[in-house]
Amino acid sequence: MNEVTLAIYKGWENAYQFWTTPSARIQATAIALSILVAWILCKRSKPKVIRLTQDPTRPLWMERSLRIFAQLLFPLYLLLFSILGRGLLDRFQFSSLDLINPFVHATTAWLIYRLVAGLTHNRFWLRLAAVLAFGIAALQSFGLLQPTFDFLGSLSFAVGKSNLSVLDLVNGIFILLFLLWMSSLLGSAGESKIRQLPNLPPSLQVLLAKVVRVFLIFLSFLVAMSTIGLDLSSFALLGGAIGVGIGFGLQKVVSNLVSGLILLLDRSIKPGDVIEIDNTYGWINSLRARYASIITRDGKEHLIPNEDLITNRVVNWSFSDKNIRVRVPVGISYDSDPRIAMALCVEAAQASGRVLNDPEPRCLLTEFGDNSINLELRFWINDPSNGVGNARSEVLLGIWDRFKESGISIPFPQRDIHLKSLPEGFTSQSLQ
Repeated sequence: MNEVTLAIYKGWENAYQFWTTPSARIQATAIALSILVAWILCKRSKPKVIRLTQDPTRPLWMERSLRIFAQLLFPLYLLLFSILGRGLLDRFQFSSLDLINPFVHATTAWLIYRLVAGLTHNRFWLRLAAVLAFGIAALQSFGLLQPTFDFLGSLSFAVGKSNLSVLDLVNGIFILLFLLWMSSLLGSAGESKIRQLPNLPPSLQVLLAKVVRVFLIFLSFLVAMSTIGLDLSSFALLGGAIGVGIGFGLQKVVSNLVSGLILLLDRSIKPGDVIEIDNTYGWINSLRARYASIITRDGKEHLIPNEDLITNRVVNWSFSDKNIRVRVPVGISYDSDPRIAMALCVEAAQASGRVLNDPEPRCLLTEFGDNSINLELRFWINDPSNGVGNARSEVLLGIWDRFKESGISIPFPQRDIHLKSLPEGFTSQSLQ
């Protein structure tokens, strides 16, 4: 018989001897009774708890808490009765609790895992909770938890002026992960609350939500490093050098981010505004952290850096008032009556559905030109996002129709040439 077979044989023999002892049988009976009683109580109480979650008058947080509590009922009952059974066995001075103690540890790990599963559906956090809870339960069951902590505490290294052990580092990582998880929950809750504020524009709501999340993450790192006894002043020089490098390398990016923050705060430019910048005319579709999305009338989407919106001259057609005045130059011949032409221009403007009656359209005679009497029609519209050129075109077509009906002529440039003398042999018939 080789060594492997001998080891397997001894293991089965030890297990058989353990299960034949009265202590093992009593512990197994206590575990079975705990499972049975916990299952019966869960079957009776869980529907009642679930029925409480169907009340529409309860707040959302209370409804979610009751749903999580309903999922925890069975492991919670099981843990309570298993602890009660272990206490009774210890009261009767059983020499060994090698079976019920691991069961209590495993039930505790299961309860912790179900609690995390009720709070989040992220696979990373669920896997991490399962590994930590059941790993610690296994180490505690085999009596290896404290020796493991002692071994990790003996492995130390220096970080600046601080002396850290591997155990401190592991504790810091666990604390950081827990704080990041709490920051994620608090960030989501804060974001939902911010979106319910009616007086904040959507862009400012997004900004505040991001600021809250970044602040919570930064605070989590500070708390985690302070908890493990790490001297934060040792990172001051390194942080300053990194900050200088980022300042030079990402100067434009930081400038755009700060410009975007200014635009969101002072609301000089906001989504829906009609602007004109560098021969680009359109309405703002969205404001992002680095750029603004502007859609023109021909469907092109321009991504304008936020810095350009701060430093360049921007025409905001709808900053404080969406009403804008449109100027339409019109020329008529000297044979036409300018008063009739001016009245027809105003009539054409009033016939357009987009032209406002208050302020009312007006037509003025601006000058006597070389070839025409120059008029200028001025009217107001309140929807520049729908385009200005199409409104001008509609009014011009109305003017054209009315001029044709009334006999108002629109001149074109003409030049009269006077010849003082003609070359020899060149007659007037030659010009024809």
